[in-house]
Amino acid sequence: MTLNIEEMAAFCKKKGFVYRSSDIYGGFSGFWNLGPNGVELFNKVKQNWWKHFVQDREDIVGMDASIISHPKVWEASGHVSSFGDLILTTKKSKTKLRADHFIEEKLAIVADGLSAGEINNLVKKHNLTYKGEEFEEVKDFNLLFPTKVGAEESNSSIAYLRGETAQAMFTNFRLVADTTRQQLPFGIAQVGKCFRNEISPRDFLFRSREFTIAEFEYFIHPDEKKCSRLTKDQLALELNVLTAKTQEVGKSTLTTLTIKQMLSNKMLNEWHAHLLAEQWKWYIQLGLSEKNLKIREHMKTELSHYSSATFDFDYNFPFGSKEIGGIADRGQFDLNQHIKHSKKKLELFDEATQKKVIPKVIEPTFGMERIFLAVLFEAYHDDKKRENVVLKINKQLAPTYCAIFPLVKNKPEVSKKAQEVYESLRTCYSCVYDVSGTVGRRYARQDELGTPYCITIDFETLEDDAVTIRDRDSTKQERVPIKELREKLFSLYCS
Repeated sequence: MTLNIEEMAAFCKKKGFVYRSSDIYGGFSGFWNLGPNGVELFNKVKQNWWKHFVQDREDIVGMDASIISHPKVWEASGHVSSFGDLILTTKKSKTKLRADHFIEEKLAIVADGLSAGEINNLVKKHNLTYKGEEFEEVKDFNLLFPTKVGAEESNSSIAYLRGETAQAMFTNFRLVADTTRQQLPFGIAQVGKCFRNEISPRDFLFRSREFTIAEFEYFIHPDEKKCSRLTKDQLALELNVLTAKTQEVGKSTLTTLTIKQMLSNKMLNEWHAHLLAEQWKWYIQLGLSEKNLKIREHMKTELSHYSSATFDFDYNFPFGSKEIGGIADRGQFDLNQHIKHSKKKLELFDEATQKKVIPKVIEPTFGMERIFLAVLFEAYHDDKKRENVVLKINKQLAPTYCAIFPLVKNKPEVSKKAQEVYESLRTCYSCVYDVSGTVGRRYARQDELGTPYCITIDFETLEDDAVTIRDRDSTKQERVPIKELREKLFSLYCS
């Protein structure tokens, strides 16, 4: 990983992964469009997530909620009153900066969760300025995007674009439980668009105003302490952890801890530990390396009002170690809030105890654009020997799985055979047919897009009815009969 964030943005534009929104008008800050290759990669990351956490588990079901919901949902959740950031505004030019990010950059401390008074004191103590300008007193800024619903101009028509996907899973909790007949413990999962009116979008896809969150709410009996799903392998799993205690003394030294040690240190409970291990496992399965991942424990001063324990999953980007996901113990806060505000019963009848209970909740959250970006950085290799970039993406995520090349395009019999191979494969795999340039140039083009396998149809194919498969990473080539090609590609996909 040798390129910076600006170079990655340029690479993504050139190769059809990501474009600026409204590019012909100069772009629109905080909004991005996925290009032909980007949408394929992004969809496969989402599909991989859905299979791992929903389809491969019998205790998690899915849903897909509307982006706009009743405004009382956001009042009950606390978003209307407290979903915001603190803003630093310069006195002369009125430049607005997100206070916690500015403090963290200038003082190299964790500023998330600091109060307005604490921010103001740090600014005065360290005589902080922006381009020589002093700051006004810090102000609150709500991140929700308001919108109008219907034709009325009164305040009753004001609603909000959702700032998170979680609330729909809480408000639909009883409906999902009743229709699926799920018993505790079980989860509800969702992948969807969210919107936050970020003060200063930056770092390409990393901090934007429209983004995708994948998360699930896992509902557990409030009296259940032991996790039946916590395995020996999970207990033995070693993680790179930045503990709250380390941060509280102003240090950033990582500690290698097993899940068992984290439990012994009372950093989390067993259900939290199980789902944290599952989250880590998925990142590794996706192709992210352990050396670039760490878990950061939230300090008490930065915990959200609903959380008793929260951990961030950080990835080592060129612009710093930054959060790509998290996992929080939300307790019973959300369900209790919606019971209070809606006056509806959201308890669940527990067959084991024959009592109605309000479950407690563990919430794993995944920032999908950030993970998409991490996958690209992890995969990017500037191959000096080949003199081109090789995008070593997990083969199950690659935008195109195989590319079909006729060795020459001016020989009708070779082109016809290549088209036949292409037509036979495209119903099973994501394929492209490429005749432009030399075979070497076509290999390089597919390397840059992360295509795992290139299939060449040559003059020998007309004699032996076989093709040559070339592996992206090793460049090794293998001759395979056309009649065995589908099965060969499937075995490579699964290996």
